[in-house]
Amino acid sequence: MSLPRAPHAVAFDLDGTLIDSEALVRDAYVVACRAFRVEMSDAQFLSLVGLHRDANDARIRGFFGEDFPLEQFYASTRAHLEGRVAPLKAGAGELLDTLDGLGLPFALATSSGRPWVERHFTAHRLTSRFNAVIARGDYVNGKPDPEPYLKASEALGAAPAHVLALEDSYPGVRAAHAAGCMTVMAPDLLAPNDEMRAKTVHIVETLHEVTALLRI
Repeated sequence: MSLPRAPHAVAFDLDGTLIDSEALVRDAYVVACRAFRVEMSDAQFLSLVGLHRDANDARIRGFFGEDFPLEQFYASTRAHLEGRVAPLKAGAGELLDTLDGLGLPFALATSSGRPWVERHFTAHRLTSRFNAVIARGDYVNGKPDPEPYLKASEALGAAPAHVLALEDSYPGVRAAHAAGCMTVMAPDLLAPNDEMRAKTVHIVETLHEVTALLRI
C-alpha cells in the first residue's frame, strides 16, 4: 500500500478524524432532542456528520419542521458539551510527530467553529503545531464543497494534488476529492461505501496506517 505521489503537505479533518468526538456530539444531540420532545434516529444523525452548519440546519428543520427552535437546540447541545474534551484518535499523536520529523506542513480543514477547535487544540497542545486552521467562517461554501480543502492547500503553499487529505465522513471525502487532494478515509461512524472507495486512494482503520504510508 502506497500513495500515488509524495505529499508536500497534509490537511486534517477534525471531528471523527483527528479527535474522537462524533459519539460525544451524538450524545449531546440525543439529550437535546429529549429536552425538545423530539426523536432523532441514528440514520438521521449520521446524515448530518461532516456537513457544514447551513446544511445541518436545513436537514434538522426537515426532520422536525420549519418552526423548530434551532438556536435553542444548539444552545442545549453546547451546554451538554460544555467543558468536555474529546480524546485524540488512535495514532494521531504518532502521525503528527512523523509529519514534524519529515518536515511536512499540516493544516486543519473543519466544518466546526473556532471555539470548538480552540478548546481541543488547547487541551491537546496542538495550537502551535498546525500551520493553518480553516474552520467554519473561513469559507463561503462548506463540505462537501471543495472550498475548505482549496483554502487549506493555499494556506499550506501546496497544490491540492500534492496535499494528503484525511477524512472520516462522506461530505469530507467528497470535498477533498473535489478539491483534487489525495484523499484517505479513516472511517468513524460512517462505514465506507463504493463511492468512498472510488474517491479515496486508501481506506484505513486507524491513523497508524497513514503514518506507515508516509514512511514507505
